[in-house]
Amino acid sequence: MTSILNRRTFVAGTAAATFSMPYIARAAGLITLRVSSAAPPDKFGAHYLWYKPFEEQITKTLGDRIKLDYFPNGQLGKEADVVNQVKVGSVDMMLTGASIWATVVPEFGMLDLGFLFNSYDHCARALDSGVGEAYNKMLADRAGVQILGWGFQVGARSIYTKKHIANLTDLKGVKLRVLPTKAFIDTFNIIGATPTPIPINELYTAVQTGVVDGFEHDPGTVIAYKLFEVSKYGFLTRHVYTPMLAYIGKRGLAKIPADIMPAFLQACAVATAASRAEVKDVEVEAFSQLKAKGLEYAEVPPAELTELKGRMSSDLYKPYLAQYPGTAPLFAMIQAAAG
Repeated sequence: MTSILNRRTFVAGTAAATFSMPYIARAAGLITLRVSSAAPPDKFGAHYLWYKPFEEQITKTLGDRIKLDYFPNGQLGKEADVVNQVKVGSVDMMLTGASIWATVVPEFGMLDLGFLFNSYDHCARALDSGVGEAYNKMLADRAGVQILGWGFQVGARSIYTKKHIANLTDLKGVKLRVLPTKAFIDTFNIIGATPTPIPINELYTAVQTGVVDGFEHDPGTVIAYKLFEVSKYGFLTRHVYTPMLAYIGKRGLAKIPADIMPAFLQACAVATAASRAEVKDVEVEAFSQLKAKGLEYAEVPPAELTELKGRMSSDLYKPYLAQYPGTAPLFAMIQAAAG
């Protein structure tokens, strides 16, 4: 079989991604793509905010060529396992954040360093200025996996607990579920809590039974996983504005014939633009619903927040950049995009 090297760039909303496609399928007929998500299939699960317009656009333009089999709620296994399935091709596409792929490309962890972004507008400017393209190249080169689009989660990540937290001192020794990546663990060690990695689908029971005292996540996820039933207080640290990504493996991409590739990539662009546009309104609705369900929110005292951000710069960013010096230009681009 002859290998064809081709590079295609497309704009997804305002996000640019570069694709290296070593092989493009040419066979006609129905193509089935297996798409995995750990989140519920509703608007508060940011994965679905990307998937729904993607599916609608695929049906509209390629309905007789591509069939999407969507597996939400972690039906295909833990995200760490699905990452490997995407790499080998038993799962074609995956919707998730950047964190889990740091187990494959450690530099992805930079995107989840505490307080790296100050808003999703800042995140978008940085990703679209070349940071997203650089990360796509890393992932393609090392894992044969491509990024189809950079969406957003439903709001910044903050802390949710069973007991009231009024200041950073109150977090000392509090066991918080975090993602199992170095960036998150280091961030929360600096904040002063006790970071405890647990898969998202085990989180409800872990909080309910006291394995952890709380967790950190965005408000949409708190609703999507009904975590408001086991936590009553929110501490608005807004420590991470994490992107939500759509990934496709080499074998999944190779299924798509050259004649429909432009329409497929356009569907990705439509999904990214739609999800970014909708996130802000869904975040407002999520907060409204959570407050109506009895959650009480507290802001981090401004002086404490300023001091914490200073510690992140000295105790988190500098060691990270020393360990992964190749990310320094990307870090500079992110800082320049702060506006």
